[in-house]
Amino acid sequence: MEVVEKKEFVENLKKEWKTLWRERLDDKVRAEAIANKDYSALFVERGTVIFATRKFKMPSFIEILQLHGVMDVERAVGPHPSVGGWRKFIRTMMVNQPARKRRDQQYSMEKPKPQQLKKGGRGWLHMV
Repeated sequence: MEVVEKKEFVENLKKEWKTLWRERLDDKVRAEAIANKDYSALFVERGTVIFATRKFKMPSFIEILQLHGVMDVERAVGPHPSVGGWRKFIRTMMVNQPARKRRDQQYSMEKPKPQQLKKGGRGWLHMV
């Protein structure tokens, strides 16, 4: 496959993956999510449980890409946020930084010198 064809194939798989999760049937009694259509490219048939709460292995998009023989899966799908990538960088470096510290670094101007107080700091009231 050519690079452009692979990219289009991966984009089509991503669209199908999103529709699988968007159009699933939620069984609230059994706490499961069930596929409502056949998704042959994702190896999911109608009625397949795609999400359950206990002892269940969800289908992984990366594994599906590997089954299709797509090389450089990491380039097609970004890393999980816990592993690394832009999201983890933002979460660890930007969000945890206090806003005041960033503001002080940007505007490190000198504070103006206070003016002389009227009446020696006693205010405007006249005492008799």
